[in-house]
Amino acid sequence: MKREVARRVFAKELNNSTHVIRSGGEKAPVYLLTPLGLRCNRVFVVGALLEKEETKPESGIWRIRVSDPTGSFVGYIGKFQPEALEMLLDIDYPSIVSLTAKVKVLEGIKKKFVILRPEMINTADPDVRDRWIIEAAKCTIERIKDVELGKTEDAKIAKEIYKTDLEDYKRTVKDVLMKLKEEFELLEEVEEEELELEIEEEEFDIKDLFE
Repeated sequence: MKREVARRVFAKELNNSTHVIRSGGEKAPVYLLTPLGLRCNRVFVVGALLEKEETKPESGIWRIRVSDPTGSFVGYIGKFQPEALEMLLDIDYPSIVSLTAKVKVLEGIKKKFVILRPEMINTADPDVRDRWIIEAAKCTIERIKDVELGKTEDAKIAKEIYKTDLEDYKRTVKDVLMKLKEEFELLEEVEEEELELEIEEEEFDIKDLFE
């Protein structure tokens, strides 16, 4: 069976999702419809691994929490994901990770909540995280436009079910990109200062110390 495309979506949008779409029989894929009309079965996420703990001693089931600029993804990895479990045990936290995961909605006592079932998890570097943030932001902007224009059937359904506050999502994307821009500018300033220091050191004559 062909695997579903792993979508790029921020934690805020995914965690606000409650509507499940069943496409057919018992073995047919189950999709989560987000407030911005994204129909997803799998996701690709890059963020900071902030928590990693075994749910019960010797249970072999680990709970993880991965953070992006909008919130946190919660996932569970167990013996049915042997590759992901082996990878997880070799990763220390906090660290930046990338993961591909199935999406699942659970019924809590008071509300539904979304969890991830990672298929793969690896360490990643800040550049990969930054590129993921930019791509996720682009995808979010496209979905916002689709809901505004009622461009797709899923966008129309999402708007009706969730009564989506599009301005809130616009602000979220803007805040995320502004923060990333500030980090880039700060990094450039640090690099410029280091460059200036190197130049000063190169021009410095060690004989001056002895005069």
